[in-house]
Amino acid sequence: YGYGRAEDLAGVFVVLVVAASAVVAAYEAVGRLLHPTPVDHLPWVAVAGLVGFAGNEIVARYRLRTGRRIGSAALEADGYHARTDGFTSLAVVASAIGLAAGWRTADAVFSLLITVSILVVVRSSARDIYRRLMDAVDPDLVARAESVLAGTPGVQRVETVRLRWVGHALHAETDLVADTTLTLGAAHDIAEHARHRLLHQVRRLDSVTVHMNPCGHDGTDPHAVTAHHAQAPALTGQTPTDQRSEP
Repeated sequence: YGYGRAEDLAGVFVVLVVAASAVVAAYEAVGRLLHPTPVDHLPWVAVAGLVGFAGNEIVARYRLRTGRRIGSAALEADGYHARTDGFTSLAVVASAIGLAAGWRTADAVFSLLITVSILVVVRSSARDIYRRLMDAVDPDLVARAESVLAGTPGVQRVETVRLRWVGHALHAETDLVADTTLTLGAAHDIAEHARHRLLHQVRRLDSVTVHMNPCGHDGTDPHAVTAHHAQAPALTGQTPTDQRSEP
């Protein structure tokens, strides 16, 4: 699983780079406020800003669209970075217009606005990367997976469903309950049907681990051998956790 985290770490690096650009923009803006500097060739500055905005926005849309399609949080973060560069270019155009109108501090003021816009992007990208690193998955996907499993012939109950991102793909783990009188082969067939249904009906799902539990209607506890491990938290003074809860 660890190799799947490499791209998430790349996303963290992208967020740090964007945050650093916000610091630089703020530093330059404050310097310009304290020491205004004349800007020459304003028409060319405005043209360069428009070209920069158009180019960055095209790149940003392509990266965001591709990142969402393949499930890459890092590529999405890079797309937001490109969009931030585009807004920066647009602010340069507004700054050139303000300077042409005689507003001496326009360059500094718009630099501060650029800083604020960058920080907004940093917040959004950092939140997405953090959720990916913490194995956060859209609750609708979890509900969808549970519904698909529950509808599999032979499955009496869905005890747990867990999804996690591994690179661009999802991995699922589930505990299902079936009739205790089934043969090993029959229980395996039910597990395979459940796996097959999930792979077809849950997007970006790459692998599924299925554990089958007997229903225990004959009065026996199928987990008696490991029952004392489940009680371990209570012996150490910790609050026992519901074994069926989602991580």
